[in-house]
Amino acid sequence: MDSHGKTHQREHEDDVISPKPVALSKYSNRIELKTLLERSDGGARLAGKRVVVGGWVKSSRAVKKDSPPPPPPQPSVAVPPPSKTKSNISCTEIIQSKMNIFRKLFDVLSGGGKTTYPIFDKPEITDQKATSPPEYTIYFLISDGSSVSSLQVVVDSAMSTIPATQLMSLGTCIVAEGVLRHPLAASAKHVIELEAEKLLHVGTVDPEKYPLSKKQLPLHLLRDFSHFRPRTTTVGSVTRVHSALTLASHTFFQSNGFQYVQVPVITTTGFGEMFRVTTTLDREEKKHDGLSIETVKAAIKEKTRLIDHLKRSDSNREAVAAAVHDLKKTTDLAAQLEKKQKPQKLDFFGCDTYLTVSGRFHLESYASALGKVYTFGPRFTADKIDNARHLAEMWNVEAEMAFSELDDAMDCADDFFKFLCRYLLENRHEDMKFISKRVDKTVTTRLEATASNSLLRFSYTEAISLLQKATTRTFETKPKWGVALKEEHLSYLTDEICKGSVMIIHSSPKEVKPFYIRLNEDKKTVAAFDLVVPKVGVVISGSQNEERFEILDARIRELGSTSRERYEWYLDLRRHGTVKHSGMSLRMEHMLLFATGLPDIKDAVPFPRSWGKANN
Repeated sequence: MDSHGKTHQREHEDDVISPKPVALSKYSNRIELKTLLERSDGGARLAGKRVVVGGWVKSSRAVKKDSPPPPPPQPSVAVPPPSKTKSNISCTEIIQSKMNIFRKLFDVLSGGGKTTYPIFDKPEITDQKATSPPEYTIYFLISDGSSVSSLQVVVDSAMSTIPATQLMSLGTCIVAEGVLRHPLAASAKHVIELEAEKLLHVGTVDPEKYPLSKKQLPLHLLRDFSHFRPRTTTVGSVTRVHSALTLASHTFFQSNGFQYVQVPVITTTGFGEMFRVTTTLDREEKKHDGLSIETVKAAIKEKTRLIDHLKRSDSNREAVAAAVHDLKKTTDLAAQLEKKQKPQKLDFFGCDTYLTVSGRFHLESYASALGKVYTFGPRFTADKIDNARHLAEMWNVEAEMAFSELDDAMDCADDFFKFLCRYLLENRHEDMKFISKRVDKTVTTRLEATASNSLLRFSYTEAISLLQKATTRTFETKPKWGVALKEEHLSYLTDEICKGSVMIIHSSPKEVKPFYIRLNEDKKTVAAFDLVVPKVGVVISGSQNEERFEILDARIRELGSTSRERYEWYLDLRRHGTVKHSGMSLRMEHMLLFATGLPDIKDAVPFPRSWGKANN
């Protein structure tokens, strides 16, 4: 942490020891729980200080006021049968306490808090007479999303006009003011808890409709409730790790002299399966000289009758011809009015446009002026694929460097990837510790090994040779030169050949890579690379792009005559002041899979969009 951060932290701690309520969360009248719970002493030295906290209920329990404080759950210890002697512990409480192990399992599957207290039997609370309000002490575990840890809040049931059963429901939002204290129970696992003196806010839930309170929901079922799933501890931790990766990306490029550039989401260029953008506008013309189509049609009828009358009479031919000519002019006017009064469909842009697949095209123009640039934004692919590694909308960190070649881009990708691993280990320790415990036990050691070891590098030709020598694996797609490496090939290379290490594969055949990548001297391969990680596959793709006008022009012509106009501006960069340049693109969601061990990419984004699925 820099000196500014340390000063800021000391200022926060000084606020905490103030004798009056403090609000350490900027722009909010409360203290963030991480400020209390992620201290070296767990907040123990803050006992006796008054604070305001807010959060969502992760679990709760009510006990009668004359009962001792609830002990932490002990799933492995049997609860003795109820004694015939007088006791403040009801039979219902004992039965509920036996359910601790099941509620612990619920927490594991749905991402609940570390400690779960069984909920006191609702009928026993609600059966009290209206004239004799229940007297209970309610123990909440709340989380505000700032930390993995939860804070225990002790509330007198008489403090709120809301029924205790409703107050205790999972997901209820409470803001409480009170004094921090050491837990009264010697066996309590919490270092500090809040004894609430008043509730400043209560946001109730409907337990019958709130999805997190109904049943155990594993991650794949939580996707149906993507607007609620960040309230689970697992998704909350993943989101904080995602945020840290974003900040780390900006930190890396800014500290290495890159300029941030925004590139368009809507583009006229691209490759592969793309989403077409089309917005048509209805346009109506004004009336012609104030005439309506109905008036002109009435005139046509009248002129037609006049001509019939002239033909039946002894009128001369000149009069009939003049009447016919007048009728024709009126008929032409009617046709013009009808055409102009019909809505005309106009495309918004007036040309074919698409959601961008890559921002590197546009980055090249800025790299040709600023040297080193990067961007971060959504990328879209319209491939009809539904698997654990593909989404229709993903976010990429992309960089482009002038005066650089393939080796420079690979070095940059190597440094960038290791920097992200180190950043998570140093700045998201508590979340990585939780994810290591809840999702993937090997994630921390994997990040540490990657951050400290050199990344292996193979050419595509070397990779094919290694695959062809495989005797312990049968591939669905036979590995031969010229075939794009499939997931099964990459998995074998990372798991069997590299023994879990991260590797870079470069110099692939030109047929399996985009047209804009620089053609190597052998005329068969191009200057491209892929950074491949175990269990996930490709996380970073990069290349040295073709700077030679004649070669790029020939590659574009191979795409067809219709592509020439779309890429004219791209060719201009080669016509005027061309330079060797290279870059890369990191798939943020795939990086998150590697960093957390999540099995499915749909759990790595807040609101996943995939083939046939787009909830809210």
